[in-house]
Amino acid sequence: MTITSEPGRTGLPRGVVVMLGFATTVVVIAGLKAAADIIAPAFLALVLTVTVHPLRRWLDRYMPTWAASLVCTVVVYLLIVGLALAVVVSVARFATLVPQYTHEFDQRIADLTAQLHDAGVSQDQIDKVGSSFDLGQLSGFIGDLLGALLGLVSNLFFILALVLFMTMDGGSFPRQLEHARAARPLIIEALSSFAHGTRRYLAVSTVFGLIVAVLDTIALAILDVPAPLLWGLLAFITNYIPNIGFVIGLIPPAVLALLSGGPGLMIAVIVVYCVLNVVIQSVIQPKVVGDAVGLSATLSFISLIFWAWVIGPLGALLAIPLTLLAKALLVDIDPSTRWLRPLISNKDEEPLAEPGVAGAS
Repeated sequence: MTITSEPGRTGLPRGVVVMLGFATTVVVIAGLKAAADIIAPAFLALVLTVTVHPLRRWLDRYMPTWAASLVCTVVVYLLIVGLALAVVVSVARFATLVPQYTHEFDQRIADLTAQLHDAGVSQDQIDKVGSSFDLGQLSGFIGDLLGALLGLVSNLFFILALVLFMTMDGGSFPRQLEHARAARPLIIEALSSFAHGTRRYLAVSTVFGLIVAVLDTIALAILDVPAPLLWGLLAFITNYIPNIGFVIGLIPPAVLALLSGGPGLMIAVIVVYCVLNVVIQSVIQPKVVGDAVGLSATLSFISLIFWAWVIGPLGALLAIPLTLLAKALLVDIDPSTRWLRPLISNKDEEPLAEPGVAGAS
């Protein structure tokens, strides 16, 4: 009996092909984790360079190439340094505010243990509960976090250097892509889709981040929580982390509300954040982002967990752009896998025409 394989098939059993695919995926993920210290800042530099590219094209009309590169580099540097300073200042400010409420913290613990005693809880259990809350441990954790943030300065210099080189190359890179389009149109189209999707994602996230930051700042000021402007800025930054970013931005104002105003104020802050941030960041924004970049809300959330596990904290910040790049390289680049696009975006999508496919092979 003669076994014939279908066109485009390797002739191997489908189970073997699937196992080989899984094995290759594991090796790639292991490599990404091993090189996370290089990949994460390098990809951040790439995303920032892609983001300012429209500015670069506009500047090229009015000034020499070197001047346009210089302006774009300065803009990206200001963005990086501004975001880094905002995070460091937020953590440092939180670290200085918390020790000022030592007396209030002790009073909250005393009230809690008294309520537990009235509820019939044994004294041993009350002592365990009281000893588990230590403001000094919280301050120490904040100090360690600040030290870790300051330790990222070496990565910051690496990012700044990469941005400089990428921006300088950005002047001729579009022309090189156009030359390559004639030979490999699908590859260039996929990379262009990644760039456009990344810019759309950042634009949508920035708009929603500003809305959330303004509303949170106003609410915290009305509730008289210390440093409302700072926590509004933190809410804006954490908005770039899909789905759960607001939880990170909620922790400092909630803790300060508990220390300065008691459980009632803390509950008020949590309720306000849940009403504003959950509705905007976890319900409306993922839908808008998904429609803008072609990713479902479920896939966006899974990508957050996956990329944070693979390359660390920057993976959470870059989860959507990283997923867009993976989609471009694994789905958009190959006509035989484009049937996955409606499943990834969770919406009906018209099949794209493939001009020049025959010649591209």
